[in-house]
Amino acid sequence: MSLNARKILLVDDDDDMVRDLVAATLKGGDYQLLQAANGGEGLDLARQHHPDIIFLDVNMPVMDGVSVCAAIKADPTISGTTVIMLTALGQEVDKDRARRAGADGCFTKPFSPLTLLRRVDEVLRARGS
Repeated sequence: MSLNARKILLVDDDDDMVRDLVAATLKGGDYQLLQAANGGEGLDLARQHHPDIIFLDVNMPVMDGVSVCAAIKADPTISGTTVIMLTALGQEVDKDRARRAGADGCFTKPFSPLTLLRRVDEVLRARGS
């Protein structure tokens, strides 16, 4: 990882399974992966580290992902951060709530590691990284 590594924050309480998959997927790339197991911790890390991309689970303790997304998009210091919601439910009502909170996209778990890498590359290219 170089000094110019792009920061990616993953906030998911899913028994480390999703966090391990994302870490393995991004391994070898020029990324700094930050991780949190609940919404409150994730919001704190977002404000502290200003990541380029945040992946947020919808259902989490302390603060759910939709509430975290809304707080991120309302905070002028991090509102430009790309937020992608992760949901095991895949229900349209959750995707709609996420969009209304300002989410930039939504993945249904389980997801393909290649799809994740493609999305990360698209976001970073769009940000000029």
